[in-house]
Amino acid sequence: MTTQGPRPAIDSTRPHPARVYDYLLGGKDHYLVDEEVARRMPQEAQAAARQNRAFMRRAMAFVAGYGVDQFLDIGTGIPTEPNLHQVVQGIAPASRVVYVDNDPIVLRHAEALLVSTEQGATDYIEADVRKPQVILGRARELLDFARPVCVSLVALMHFIRDEEDPYGIVRGFVDALPSGSWLVLTHGTFDFVPVHALDPGHEPRRMAPYTDHITATARSRDAVLRFFDGLELVEPGLVAAVQWRNDDAAPPQPSGMFAGVARVP
Repeated sequence: MTTQGPRPAIDSTRPHPARVYDYLLGGKDHYLVDEEVARRMPQEAQAAARQNRAFMRRAMAFVAGYGVDQFLDIGTGIPTEPNLHQVVQGIAPASRVVYVDNDPIVLRHAEALLVSTEQGATDYIEADVRKPQVILGRARELLDFARPVCVSLVALMHFIRDEEDPYGIVRGFVDALPSGSWLVLTHGTFDFVPVHALDPGHEPRRMAPYTDHITATARSRDAVLRFFDGLELVEPGLVAAVQWRNDDAAPPQPSGMFAGVARVP
């Protein structure tokens, strides 16, 4: 298992998306450099982080309710309970979950991700989303890709630049999935921000030019919709994360994330 052996050193001099996200969620597993980046982000960023996390829990419960019991969560981040496996194993105790991230600090917290039910199983892979075949190869050690698998790419793909082929990366995962599998994806956007609040620029815009070490690209609804090409989006389709099957949401609410859940036909 990846958590065995020497643990890699953590660079506390450079911010990392997983630790910035932890700060935005009110966590404690970050450094001053991460906090400084988060404080320079728009006020909506903290709300978006919490909305995104809440969406993940609703979406996973929805997919588990369809009988899916295998999950590949890429871009896991620092554990914040309830974690994905706790959500799905609460519905289907035999569920198997593979977590993936490339931040050493997430690896150090992986033990919290590996406390499974007796019937189910969890594992952690240290790998980069830009290498789908590496991730898939290792995920097959726990997951059976002859049966439906849910791939989760939550708040991750906006960190992949256009020149890194974000659509090809997602397609690499989707093409490996059998019929009846699912894709759960959220993505940062400026579509919900008033035009007058934006700096002049062209699409795509950088979401967070607050540091040389973290850049993210806000994409429009049409651009995010491309990630779901060939898939069957479930109702209500691609919408603000806070609005996706959320009975408690009272519109309008500010949002910086699109969210969608789609089935592989």
